[in-house]
Amino acid sequence: MVEAGKFVEAMEAFYAPDATMQENGEPPRVGLPALIAHERKTLAAFKQVEARRAGVVIEGDMVVINWQFAFHHPSGAVLRLDELAYQTWRGDKLTSERFFYDPRQLRP
Repeated sequence: MVEAGKFVEAMEAFYAPDATMQENGEPPRVGLPALIAHERKTLAAFKQVEARRAGVVIEGDMVVINWQFAFHHPSGAVLRLDELAYQTWRGDKLTSERFFYDPRQLRP
């Protein structure tokens, strides 16, 4: 779903109501409504967002995904982000996700 650009739909389908999401060492966002609001705000800032999985590791309820993103800004600039998403699952719902990336990648 993420690779198809269905970011919010994936969150609605797979994130627990009390899920948390954290960027590097920043304080986590808490609760699905807050996560979706943040995602919509991020998506609205760009003309297009592309995502590609570069690798996945699964160990029990823990998953690490290497995501590679291309954020297409309305100005024509493209920001590329290579990150690791560390996820914890409870059954079929994601309960926590923390992103690890070099923030220098977000500079135009």
